[in-house]
Amino acid sequence: MTTIEHTPDVSATVPGIPRKRPTMQWFGDTGGVLVAFGLLILVAAVSQPSFFTWSNLMNIVGANSVALALALGSTFVIIAGGIDLSVVSMSAAAGMGFGLLLQAGAPAVICVVGALACGAVLGIINGILVARAKISFLVVTLGMASIAASIALLADDGATINVFDVPAFGAISTFATGQVGSIPIILVFDVVLVLLAAGVLGYTRFGRSVFAVGSNADAARLNGINVRNIKTGVYALAGLSAGVAAIVQVGRLTGASPQIDPALLNGVLAAVLIGGTSFTGGKGSIWGTVIGVLFLGVVQNAMTLADISSFWRQAVNGVLLIAAVGLGVVRTSGGFDKVVRVLTPRREAMPHG
Repeated sequence: MTTIEHTPDVSATVPGIPRKRPTMQWFGDTGGVLVAFGLLILVAAVSQPSFFTWSNLMNIVGANSVALALALGSTFVIIAGGIDLSVVSMSAAAGMGFGLLLQAGAPAVICVVGALACGAVLGIINGILVARAKISFLVVTLGMASIAASIALLADDGATINVFDVPAFGAISTFATGQVGSIPIILVFDVVLVLLAAGVLGYTRFGRSVFAVGSNADAARLNGINVRNIKTGVYALAGLSAGVAAIVQVGRLTGASPQIDPALLNGVLAAVLIGGTSFTGGKGSIWGTVIGVLFLGVVQNAMTLADISSFWRQAVNGVLLIAAVGLGVVRTSGGFDKVVRVLTPRREAMPHG
């Protein structure tokens, strides 16, 4: 007798995981941010005439390409119910490895593969320790942040690796800062990266499994999902995104720096949470993360145009991060629904017949 095995449908069997996220549900998660984003752009355009110039808008895109790459990887981790506090440090380590390869005269392709591999390996280590060794993701990623930061400093004794005069750097520089007509190449790359991430999260079994694990890991396991592999995979993706960010950063700065920018991590986490991704996992979207990155980018750009001190800009990032986590808690606890019920007048039941 022949036995036919049926693969369980993740989206159908695990509560809370839609096969595809409906447009209205997505708007419900990010509608408030979209409205705030629109108002922010309006205020910036009115108060700063140079805001809506093409060069300034493209400057916002370029300045936030590193944060976007890191935020895309972090979105997978947070939806799966974790968090990665080491992405910025891993990016610095991958960037230093990238710089050393360039300085050694390796071809640009080898340098790129090396940077991506460095980030991915560090991410996989995070995933193994979290998923298989069962160590808290906070402990693991905090520890990895210190390890990766040390790797970055030890790579060249704490010095910045200048690569602007290295032959292979020409292609990297063109990728990060070049243009085709008036369109920055990095803008095209960002669009491709976002579409790829959105496709993986929204239209693959892996993406649906990420939602399932973040929503209820035990239920996901009972429905045939290898939770350990999914968790390892999302941390590997975060590491890979750190490698991508490193390549962009080195291309923009013409050098690899071992220094860690703590404000960047705050901005990355705030962008993901502002975009509607739940801090407790199981809910989120790539498009929401893109909106979150652009929202913070416009805030920082508007403050720069207004000549506001960098100290205040860092404070604003911190406030927005706290606000984003607070909004996530309200969403998770159903606070918005309670407000709507209070504000919406009750209708008396109409008698039948």
